[in-house]
Amino acid sequence: MRSYIISPLASRDLDEVFDYFVDRSIDAGEQFIEDFNKKCRNLVAFPNIGRAYAEIDSSLRGIPLSGYIVFYRVSEVSVEIVRVVSGYRDLEALFPESNDIDWRSTYQKIA
Repeated sequence: MRSYIISPLASRDLDEVFDYFVDRSIDAGEQFIEDFNKKCRNLVAFPNIGRAYAEIDSSLRGIPLSGYIVFYRVSEVSVEIVRVVSGYRDLEALFPESNDIDWRSTYQKIA
């Protein structure tokens, strides 16, 4: 059974997004985290539903969530959440140019 894991960068992104929402409404922050977890569980069941971002990295996919993009990679055993960022950011600047990075070595298993 496939699971999802969250990178340290994505974890930091989630903290920042949560803080942003909580400053405006605790309910909105909690709803975002709940929606994020639902989205991740959905990705585990249907890992290729997101858009391919091959122009940034050949293995990168993304799916929208409340004005943000949940970037992820699919492996045989997991869905790896790479970043959670505003769709208005310079997306290409967020990722290294090399595909040689072993992303799995920087992740922690979540579910």
